[in-house]
Amino acid sequence: MTRFTGAATALSLLAWAGSAQALDVAAVQPKIQAGITADYPHLDALYKDIHAHPELGFQETRTAAKLAAEMKALGFQVTERVGKTGIVAIYKNGPGPTILVRTELDALPMEEKTGLAYASVAKQTWNGRETFVDHACGHDVHMAIWIGTAKALLAQKSQWRGTLMFIGQPAEEMVAGAKAMLDDGLYARFGKPDYALALHVGAAPAGLIGYRAGASTSTADTLEIVFAGRGAHGSMPNLSIDPVVEAARFIQDVQTVVSREKDPWAFGVITIGGVQAGSAGNIIPDSALLRGTIRTYDEGVRQNLFDGIRRTANGVAAMSGAPAPKITIGDTAWSIVNDAELTAKTAAVLKQAFGAKAAQSATPGTASEDFSEFLRAGVPGLQLSMGALDPAVIAAARAKGIPPPGNHNPGFAPAPEPTIKAGVEAMTLAVMNLMPAS
Repeated sequence: MTRFTGAATALSLLAWAGSAQALDVAAVQPKIQAGITADYPHLDALYKDIHAHPELGFQETRTAAKLAAEMKALGFQVTERVGKTGIVAIYKNGPGPTILVRTELDALPMEEKTGLAYASVAKQTWNGRETFVDHACGHDVHMAIWIGTAKALLAQKSQWRGTLMFIGQPAEEMVAGAKAMLDDGLYARFGKPDYALALHVGAAPAGLIGYRAGASTSTADTLEIVFAGRGAHGSMPNLSIDPVVEAARFIQDVQTVVSREKDPWAFGVITIGGVQAGSAGNIIPDSALLRGTIRTYDEGVRQNLFDGIRRTANGVAAMSGAPAPKITIGDTAWSIVNDAELTAKTAAVLKQAFGAKAAQSATPGTASEDFSEFLRAGVPGLQLSMGALDPAVIAAARAKGIPPPGNHNPGFAPAPEPTIKAGVEAMTLAVMNLMPAS
């Protein structure tokens, strides 16, 4: 049953429920498309400006100010600095449900290598050092779609009733921004939405739209292990307890937890992405630090991997006669679980509008992000997936036998026009489909 938030009366609830009806896609789609075409030059300029001026998590001051100004100009009530650098834009258009539409604001600490005329050369401080910054995850596209959707919805406001809650979320790449906004009283201050929508672009042909009920991303747990040893001269290993050997043994052995202890049909990944040990080739250090990530969909698999990691690390240390290692496992992101009813309702409209270009995703994604935090607070949600690459780029990569540059790759370069236009149309239809007609 749909929840009604705010100070609505029982009478307005009945009026809202009684007026709900299926969206007439054939009637509204041409008007939405015409508006998108008219607005596109502005959206293109906005996208390229944001792309050229990326900012890292909780440092998105320019980005947030730019989006806030855009939303204020449209007539939204905008509150800035929610969850440090986040923004909340509210537009009330009569009694009806509240729909949260999320975009991310932040970029990645990496150098862009696309060769685009509007490529980023920006730098910011990251972990105490200056680094290049690049929108290699596609959040710049998301922001342009977010603004375009707001404009398209206001252009059609005579066709729907309810409240728009547009969220500009910081620090998604740090998996910290959604929680920061919620901890700053997002739902307490602005009301708990009835539904939450988001999208994410990836390395599929531009214009394709995917949806999937249930888990659509994996959980992400951080792993840090410090193996202790006893330092010695590199020529006298017999005097040492070598933590580098412990670390190397663990990196190899822990993969048997995945290959031999986990159901082969269940998704689970343990990746060690960081190794720090020693200062010179002829010195055996007294400790080695490993950092990694653990990805799963299922809580049982997740706990099984945790147990295997701890057992393997302790076993490796015992084999070396070393003290027990310090093992730290922290949860950073929960799986996005798309609401089944909301997914089915949205899919019906998208299939009418896009035909074969809208389809159910065959499998969940293996990446993670924190849109899940908005849903775990008790809000039915849906994150759509969208293609963003020129098909010619994909064909050229396949001809070379290599994957096309995707998210987090320095060469990731979305095709702006087809991606932004399809994204605005899809999100506008998805929101209107949840609103009662005026």
